[in-house]
Amino acid sequence: MEKQVKEKNELWEWTKALLIAFAIAAVIRYFLFTPIAVDGESMMPTLEDGDRMIVNKIGYKIGEPKRFDIVVFHAPEQKNYIKRVIGLPGDTLEYKDDQLYINGEPIDEPYLDAYKAQITEGTLTEDFTLNDIDVSLDSNTIPEGYIFVMGDNRRYSKDSRHIGLVDQKEIIGNTSLIFWPFSDIKIVK
Repeated sequence: MEKQVKEKNELWEWTKALLIAFAIAAVIRYFLFTPIAVDGESMMPTLEDGDRMIVNKIGYKIGEPKRFDIVVFHAPEQKNYIKRVIGLPGDTLEYKDDQLYINGEPIDEPYLDAYKAQITEGTLTEDFTLNDIDVSLDSNTIPEGYIFVMGDNRRYSKDSRHIGLVDQKEIIGNTSLIFWPFSDIKIVK
């Protein structure tokens, strides 16, 4: 009889431990961090199709997106996109002769240097201003609560040039850690 009670207690302890572990895992995944897979080539060469990354969901709950952060957000097509933050609220933005200008100042994008070196014809990024993309803007300025995002593979990226400005409420989080494939584990910038 005593052995039976001991076995029931042990079973109950294991059950409690597993339930607590699942609850903790669910909280972490839902509120703090979640994995995501890169789908497509729009962020090449920085991210490859099939890379698995960890999304930090709490970073923007306590802070704001920063220029050149890689973010994951809900896109209009009911998909999650991974893109790079280029423009922030209050910024004016223009691309001319493959050069990014923010608030009239040229901005370096060192993460594009390898791609630009491979181009033999034309530019990596075609010329545009914010008003070319969204004629409803009062000026060439990103409004409060929105960001402008682009993929690093500029010729083959569906980004703010096509889907418009991204509402910051749609941002799931930022990401910089590739955890799979194992041979490619790294922090990207």
